[in-house]
Order: sequence, then structure tokens, then C-alpha cells
Amino acid sequence: MKRTAKRGEGNGCKGGDEDGTGIENLQPLVGEISWSKHIVILTKCKETQQRQFYILATKKYGWTKDVLINKIEAKSYENYLLGQSNFDLTLPETIKNQAMLALKDEYTFDLVGLSEEHSEYELEQALVKNIRAFLMEFGPDFSFVGNQYRIEVDGREYFIDLLLYNRRLQAMIAIELKIGEFQPEYKGKMEFYLNVLNDTVRLPHENPAIGIVICKSKSRMIVEYALKSSTMPIGVATYSLSPELPEAYKELLPTSEEIANKIALLLE
Repeated sequence: MKRTAKRGEGNGCKGGDEDGTGIENLQPLVGEISWSKHIVILTKCKETQQRQFYILATKKYGWTKDVLINKIEAKSYENYLLGQSNFDLTLPETIKNQAMLALKDEYTFDLVGLSEEHSEYELEQALVKNIRAFLMEFGPDFSFVGNQYRIEVDGREYFIDLLLYNRRLQAMIAIELKIGEFQPEYKGKMEFYLNVLNDTVRLPHENPAIGIVICKSKSRMIVEYALKSSTMPIGVATYSLSPELPEAYKELLPTSEEIANKIALLLE
């Protein structure tokens, strides 16, 4: 298992600029994007590796200034580092990094009228009624296909909670909502859905369907073991009804070496 460290503990995030090494690492990247985008990154990002991430991602994916600002405000850097999925092992090289960028580790659903004590049905209905805000939380490349999306196998019906489509990834995104803690058996159910979608719904030009299980809470170690042997692209995230980032979330950022390795993927 990979070790995670508290933010600022041996990860070099804040110490790099003090001795000049952080600036030296950024200097070769100065000409990669426009100066106005550099200003946005320098103003909104305080850590060297965070700035490096946004410079490389902006160049690679052609983010406009407005998209860049939205990505920073949506904490894409933190979600990229903390997101739990097996996308790097199960998706084509052409889209795996973009899929990792598209997955959040925690989604914030601002749903007026939904109490803290709610059922999965109530959560789903609230998300559908607030579909515009829901899609904005996911990102501009997502579109809504349907809820309780029906699939049929051997004369039996099954229903996927939410089905989205990502235009940039050219892939269906199946979402399962769970109001409790992540359980390993959720992975098997999602694999079933993805297999059926790939065989009966996916078009010839589209990439493999991707699954996201969104739970109220999760054990990161249990998720890691659950996804370890899966050959289907699945991510596991949590959700909250509050915009406040949990303190425990902030303390999970990996070590400097692990961050550097993940940022290096953007160069591939």
C-alpha cells in the first residue's frame, strides 16, 4: 500500500520556493502557456507542484483561462492526487489521464431541501431535479443521459442510478449512489453494469464505459483492495452536502515523490 502523508509533511509543497528550487523547477515551463494564465496560477496557487500541475494540464488539454480558473476552484489538483480509481490500468492511453482528471475524490451536492438523513432514492431524485448544478459539479464535458437507466440481460431488467456521457472522453459514465460506506461488493455490481453497457449500448467509435461509485464515506484501504484486481475502469468517490473541505481530506495528500510521479503522467 502506498503511504500517505499529512499535507506539508515531507512533501516539499511549501518549502520549495524558499530556497529557490521551486522557482527553478517552474522556469522551463514559463513559455508553455500564455502569461495571463500564468498570472492566474501564480495568484491562486501557492505550492510549486500545484503550479506545475496546472501549467502542464493547461498546455496538454488546451484549457482556456476561464476553464483554468474553474479547474483551480474545483480543486482539480487535490482530486487528481487523491482520486481512487484504476483508470491508469484499465483505460486506453489516449484517455486515461483525462479520466483521472475528470474524477473527483469528493463531490459537493448543494441540494436545497434534502435533509442529512435521506435515502438513496431521495438523493437521486434531488440530483435529477437539480441536474444543471449536478452537471456543473462534474464538469463542462458531462451530459445527462438518464436516471434509473434500464438495461436487460436474459429477460431480466436492471437499472443504473444515473448514466452520464463525457464528450471529451467519448465514454458513458455509469454512476451508483450509496448513502452509506463503500462496500467491496459494490465493485462487482458496477463491473456487471459496465460489461452490459459495453456489449449492448456502446457505439463502435466510443471508449469503454466508466463506472463511478459515489458513497457517503469510504475506507481508502478497502477501496484500494477492491479495485486491485478489477479489469474494468471504476472510480470510488464520496459526497457531501457541505462545501467545506473536511480536515481529514486535506491531510491525505501524498509525499513529494508520489506527487511528482503523478504529475509526470501529464507529460506522456
